[in-house]
Amino acid sequence: MPVVPVVPVVPARTELTLVVLSPTDPMSRGQLRRMAQLARDDGFTVRWQDARGGRGSLAQTLRELAPLLRSAERVIVGDPFSRYVQLLLTLFAPKHLTVVDDGTATMEYAAQLARGERLVRWHRRGSRGARELVLAPVTAAARRKLAPNRRRTVEIFTSLPVEPPPGTTVTANTFAWTRSRFGPPRITKGADLVGTSLVETGVVDADQYALAVAELARTHGATRYFAHRRESTEKLHRIAVETGLEIVRPDLPLELIARRGPIGRTVVSFPSTVVHTLPLALVGTGVKVAVCEIAPEWLKENASPRAQGFLAGVTGTAAHEVDRLTAQSTQRLEFG
Repeated sequence: MPVVPVVPVVPARTELTLVVLSPTDPMSRGQLRRMAQLARDDGFTVRWQDARGGRGSLAQTLRELAPLLRSAERVIVGDPFSRYVQLLLTLFAPKHLTVVDDGTATMEYAAQLARGERLVRWHRRGSRGARELVLAPVTAAARRKLAPNRRRTVEIFTSLPVEPPPGTTVTANTFAWTRSRFGPPRITKGADLVGTSLVETGVVDADQYALAVAELARTHGATRYFAHRRESTEKLHRIAVETGLEIVRPDLPLELIARRGPIGRTVVSFPSTVVHTLPLALVGTGVKVAVCEIAPEWLKENASPRAQGFLAGVTGTAAHEVDRLTAQSTQRLEFG
């Protein structure tokens, strides 16, 4: 999520300012606005920056944030792969850096940092286009600014099972705030499915995905499909027509939606970090979380060679409370 919280340390007091580098996608913007209001309700200062708003917006954002970033003792970032975050870190290197994220980006960031590799999202192919070549100096500089050294500490705050890269610390996110703020939820008798944007990112074939969703819905008696914020309207319409599932576009992150309820007694997801976060958010409620692996034949021919291994790793490291569903084919899904 493209959020850059900034923590300026002032001798007389500690003040937290949340800076949102707003995306252009309407669903992501809507979720961020709701989250920004929750932060304001808890007494935090929130600055909404339309850095992607058009020509000149990035330069204006840099000018407006420069004083805040220069005085910040600690900077907390939500997405180390964001080009905007990388550019800000290149210009304003903090003494203390914290990466706060419960997405797959954190797993890749930690692994690539440990291996000394350049920062590349896992679903991207190895070839470097013109845009990547132009931005290569920024990426290389950000790679250094996102790594610990004698003058900078790096912390990763996450619920995911990541190994601390050399010189970094990992702090566990237990979702204590979410559980204290919302719920407990009302539990329904049926099941809910959690969607994924693997089709939109070019990893999974659309037809194979639609068949898998239909089979999961039949097997588990699901009635609702919680859409990922990046899923296309066309794909969701197809799923609704072919399966009869009610499509739900959450206006908050799924962990908060599930905690508020109502939520199905079983929640079925494809490989996603929700198989790590939902058990923490729903601990003690009796809700069972299951993950369905991605079969090799579902992958598109031009998918990144790393995709299968990375998705299998997400499934394999899921919390022990999570049931694994083995995808034998698009027509048969079994508990593993």
